[in-house]
Amino acid sequence: MNDLDALESQSIYILREAFNRLDKLAMLWSIGKDSNVMLWLARKAFFGHVPFPVVHVDTHHKIPEMIAFRDRVAKEWALPLIVGSNDEALAAGMGPQQGKVTCCTALKTDGLKKVLAEHGYTGVIAGIRRDEEGTRTKERVFSPRNEQAEWDVKDQPPEFWDQFKTDFAPGTSLRVHPLLAWTEIDVWRYIRRESIPVVELYFAKDGRRYRSLGCAPCTGSVASTAATVDEIIEELETTRISERSGRAQDQESEDAFERLRAGGYM
Repeated sequence: MNDLDALESQSIYILREAFNRLDKLAMLWSIGKDSNVMLWLARKAFFGHVPFPVVHVDTHHKIPEMIAFRDRVAKEWALPLIVGSNDEALAAGMGPQQGKVTCCTALKTDGLKKVLAEHGYTGVIAGIRRDEEGTRTKERVFSPRNEQAEWDVKDQPPEFWDQFKTDFAPGTSLRVHPLLAWTEIDVWRYIRRESIPVVELYFAKDGRRYRSLGCAPCTGSVASTAATVDEIIEELETTRISERSGRAQDQESEDAFERLRAGGYM
């Protein structure tokens, strides 16, 4: 068994544990490379189909290519897709002009909370990785959230030998993170091995490409000539540029991302 086999096996185990232990389970789909890998793993774990809803929180500010990709793949893979949004905030004119963190809180965090409340999900699978951003190194695989979907970074259960705590006080929900141990280059190597489709924005055009995808006003590209998966992997082996360097909301203050996650952000 090589390193990708080991990561795949662990992630499939986590997905099956979540499905077995949690009553109402959903999977978040950001349409990015990590959540596409996560969907692929779910289809492997459950013999070709996804047995729980796939939730996309639409801010109505996504890059158009992302939405086109979402609709095509959802149809091709017969995904049980649920698209939610914070319609009240959008109708009131919420957007990045109010501040990137404020906009993310209203359209992503509050939009997600709205979907969770409407459907009563007790568990949400998310495709975060510890290496992507410092705050995420503090996460657990099965991470509790309180009744307001808030995360207390100082109150996380220990996880030893793949033994995961899922029994919490009533009102607690869980975020489940099957990709937590993966790295960015692991994700791309797995995409290459499995031929997993991703949004074309990841591949260089006119000397630029995206490493991380989000809303159009808040997501920038990086200088790159990597136009294939092989070239992306080769680039990642030497780059010192942060994966989220193009995400504007991370730059507003030193603790901006931790505040977003503590409040219930993806």
